[in-house]
Amino acid sequence: MASRRQSSLRSIATRTGDDGTSSLLFGQRVPKDHPQIEAVGALDEFNAMLGLARATCRKTSRRRTLERIQHDLVALMGEAACAEADAKRYARKKFARLTAADLESVDAAITAIEAQRRLPGDWATPGANLHAAALDLARTSARRAERRLVALAKHGRLLRPLLLQYINRVSDLLWLMARAAES
Repeated sequence: MASRRQSSLRSIATRTGDDGTSSLLFGQRVPKDHPQIEAVGALDEFNAMLGLARATCRKTSRRRTLERIQHDLVALMGEAACAEADAKRYARKKFARLTAADLESVDAAITAIEAQRRLPGDWATPGANLHAAALDLARTSARRAERRLVALAKHGRLLRPLLLQYINRVSDLLWLMARAAES
């Protein structure tokens, strides 16, 4: 039997994090509780919550919107995972990046839902059904990720304003989707 090192398959268990550190994009090692690792982790959790919301959704157009947001989050995570010292290097690479068009797409989805329904006049109580609850979980996860992204500025990582606008707007969209899913 071939040893793990001889195997042609790469293992997810690199063991590089066994010392309590993790890598930012381009390899800089930082503690696992570093603000950027916290932010990327919160975005990863948000992406998983979106997956749950998508898996519980019967409406094709909503599933497509949720999947598009998941793809957008990959671009957002990449930018958030880059050290400030490597921001220019990141910008020169051909990585996917969020654009104004991505934000406009979220705004258009918000406008479409608001045009179709009256907004609740009071606090919403999540849990009317599984899909609405999954959307509310994704929304609260988005808000946590947003807080982690905002906190990066205090630690010297300045993100493009578009990234914060996007995550803020997506959480608004998820709130609207959850209310629509309740009916």
